[in-house]
Amino acid sequence: MSARSDQFQIGAALSSLGFLLAGLGACIAILARDLDEPTGRLALLSSAFAVGLFIVAAVGPALLRSWSIGIVLRVGSLICAAGGALLALAPVYAVVVVGGLCVGLGGALLVLVAPLMLHGATAAAQLSRVNAVASAAGILAPLTIGLIDALGITGRAAMLIAVPPLLVLATLKGSDSVPPLLSEAPSGHAVGRAVGLGWLRVVLAVGVEFCFVVWAVARLVDSGLALAIAALLGTSFPIGMAIGRAIGPVHWRSVSPVVVGGSLAILGTLLVSLLNAPSLIAIGLVIAGVGVAPLYPVTIAALVAMPGLSPTRLAALGALASGTAILITPAALAALARVMDLRLAYLITIPLLLALFALSRTATPSQLSSASASPRDEVRSRRL
Repeated sequence: MSARSDQFQIGAALSSLGFLLAGLGACIAILARDLDEPTGRLALLSSAFAVGLFIVAAVGPALLRSWSIGIVLRVGSLICAAGGALLALAPVYAVVVVGGLCVGLGGALLVLVAPLMLHGATAAAQLSRVNAVASAAGILAPLTIGLIDALGITGRAAMLIAVPPLLVLATLKGSDSVPPLLSEAPSGHAVGRAVGLGWLRVVLAVGVEFCFVVWAVARLVDSGLALAIAALLGTSFPIGMAIGRAIGPVHWRSVSPVVVGGSLAILGTLLVSLLNAPSLIAIGLVIAGVGVAPLYPVTIAALVAMPGLSPTRLAALGALASGTAILITPAALAALARVMDLRLAYLITIPLLLALFALSRTATPSQLSSASASPRDEVRSRRL
């Protein structure tokens, strides 16, 4: 199976997952209404993805020793499809919880195999492209849910849109992509330190992203907007993410793409935090989205390409890093918002980005430059 086919399959899988994850937040209020449950009891659904990532981080390497990448992709697609269907059709709270966990677990399997299917010199660029489509799907989810609910049908029925493509993926011949072979590397503490720093870079990148994902609408409401309008303007950040990932990692001289993107994210953060006009906050969210977009693809590609450990184990560590960030960082912002104004609490993303800059200085060219190389760079290297 060709690399293009691999990219199409994982792109379709992550797009469906992006729709379900973005729809999960929008569905919480609808589920509370439909099932006559308090909204707080359904809030745990937002952490289902993180729980799935922790589980997959623990069992992922063993799973990939027994199953091929293609089988894991098919199983993850099937579990994710079941979760989407359960969330759309659940008659009681217990079924909703099972559906949320299925989306989390199946989605975590898809996240696990993505960097293994899209490896090589242009890994970050490829991951950026497939995540751009996933970000676009995430923009459509709350809009579709709101439209269907306005027509008198429960909005959560929109979650069924993601089910057919996932079922198709579950029936297709899986990818025959093979993870990159181990390369020569120093052993012992040098490898452990490098892997630890690579893991922390992923935590910081995902942490910054989810601060915006979780709290963008709340910041707009804090500026004085009604909830419905704030939810609409809240799509500004995923729109910026989709644009940034379509562009891909930006190379400027010898500066890491992490620093280029992160600097733009800092500018967006300052607009979101220090200004209180909703239109300017929305512009800040777009700018921040464009800047944040390459951070995860570049850092996860660099981690999985790191010499000294098997790529499957490194991909599992990447899943663990994402789960850690999703659980901890937005919660830290929430804790700050309880003791200070939310607009000031939002500045927590700036020290996170500065820490990411500092850690990126310790990465080798093969980690952050080669992993984010453009397709033109890959063609040039083959010619040489």
